[in-house]
Amino acid sequence: MAMLDWNDYRNQILARVGEIGKLTPDTVKGYAMLGGAGAKTGHLDAKTRELAALAVAVAVTLRCDGCTSVHAAAARKLGAGKGEIAEALGVGISVNAGAALVYSTRTLDAFDAAA
Repeated sequence: MAMLDWNDYRNQILARVGEIGKLTPDTVKGYAMLGGAGAKTGHLDAKTRELAALAVAVAVTLRCDGCTSVHAAAARKLGAGKGEIAEALGVGISVNAGAALVYSTRTLDAFDAAA
């Protein structure tokens, strides 16, 4: 049994992000532009960007110098180029912005619940 109904949760988040988009459309448009920027460089395919969103963001968004050092060296050894690294870092930047956007939906919930 799943600890959370992830499909329901995702739908709730998307609805609240839509509400934020109505209140401040340029914020959500900017986030969408940031999220799509990496796809335009062509260094990584969509699947790799999604994997980066799940994994590589750990080194960037948690500011783990040890992770950064180990994974940068491994990427270089495996033949990754600077363009690929830059695009993966862009995914990390986007994920960080996305996390702030998603967490902002909780602020709307708290505001709505305030008496």
